[in-house]
Amino acid sequence: MLGMALVGGGAYAATNWVVSLSAGSSAEGQSATIANLTISAVASPSATNLLFPGGNGDVVATITNPNPYPVTITGVNLPTNTTYAGGFTTSALSTAQTGCSSSTSDVNWNYSTATSGSAHTLTTPLTVAANGSLTVTFTNDASMTAAAPAACAATFFSMASLTGVVATGGAATPTTSPATDAWTS
Repeated sequence: MLGMALVGGGAYAATNWVVSLSAGSSAEGQSATIANLTISAVASPSATNLLFPGGNGDVVATITNPNPYPVTITGVNLPTNTTYAGGFTTSALSTAQTGCSSSTSDVNWNYSTATSGSAHTLTTPLTVAANGSLTVTFTNDASMTAAAPAACAATFFSMASLTGVVATGGAATPTTSPATDAWTS
């Protein structure tokens, strides 16, 4: 019995020893990779505010986040105001509309300027879930000039690609899909 008492006493003493670290002790962490978001045109839900010469209309898109963490978008960067959308006969955007091309449609992003990459802040930040998608209607963010050709009537448009987005990654509550947003001038 005496042998067991000494073993128990030795274990107790070892747990109260003060231990320091050797110089140069370290640990390692690693950050996640960053993958680009994808923004693509979708037909549903359909745009409520339709384009007409001299007016603005809605744009519907799905934003896909392939990252293993949520991404919050706070702004967009637009192509120039002379980068026009191409016209198509159906919402599938597969058959070009004769006489309403990306050279002639006069349809572009609202608030675009002569400078490519002009920055515009979203009214409300949009958070796309980790490895998720978010469908958004950008209210009145497409613009059709008064000079748009008659061939662009009753046409679906493939908007020019955004030149960038302003976004941050990290913990955030995802925005419920479908969402509605807009950007400012």
